[in-house]
Amino acid sequence: MLQLSEDDLVRYDRQIKLYGWGKAGQQRLKAASVFIAGAGGLGSPVAIYLAVAGVGELRLCDLDQVELSNLNRQILHPESRLGEFKATSGAKTLKALNPSIKVAAFAERLDESNIDRLVGQPDLILDCLDNYDTRYLLNDYGIEHGIPMVHGAIWGMSGQVSFLQPPETPCLRCLVPEAPPKEIFPVVGVTPGIIGSIQAMEALKYLTGLGDLLKRRLLLFDGEEMSFFAVKVEQSPDCPACGC
Repeated sequence: MLQLSEDDLVRYDRQIKLYGWGKAGQQRLKAASVFIAGAGGLGSPVAIYLAVAGVGELRLCDLDQVELSNLNRQILHPESRLGEFKATSGAKTLKALNPSIKVAAFAERLDESNIDRLVGQPDLILDCLDNYDTRYLLNDYGIEHGIPMVHGAIWGMSGQVSFLQPPETPCLRCLVPEAPPKEIFPVVGVTPGIIGSIQAMEALKYLTGLGDLLKRRLLLFDGEEMSFFAVKVEQSPDCPACGC
């Protein structure tokens, strides 16, 4: 296991103090690799909080470029980087926040021809996407390679999160059997901030072995009512991806 440096012990002192986290948990984070699909509204808080927590390698993938209309929610990117690829812009921000971690940026569209090269064999996949075609591709890849995934999605002032690790849990296709129509949907920047932060919390819990995960539960957030509600979800026996 990777050893913690003196700087690590100071930088991560407050979280190391958590019961059940300790130096061993921080070492696990330092040795971990995470694939983050999307460097936008959800990917921004996910990547930032995993970077400052000391996850050793972040693999950030997004083909899009930074646009002015992104800046109400995509806090990885300042206005000075308009026109840059989100993956490379995000990597600059993350390395500035924590120079001790590794950040690999991929300004590519994830598809069947490159998924092995881009995703690789990380400890965890973070679904921070806004389209279900690519989400299903990641879902199937995770099932094939035994890599769990933290799913997050938002719309307006609402969102959802679940920890997916078939066959112990349902997969994404169990939760959403058919992709909803593609659209440019409304979003308040705080919404992906909240949902992305919960995704990051689930990731840190999994990597350190601390706490109970959102397995077989779908956490629903309603920002208008300011309410959280968890519903039980089960694996579908007819699921084409993970069904028995």
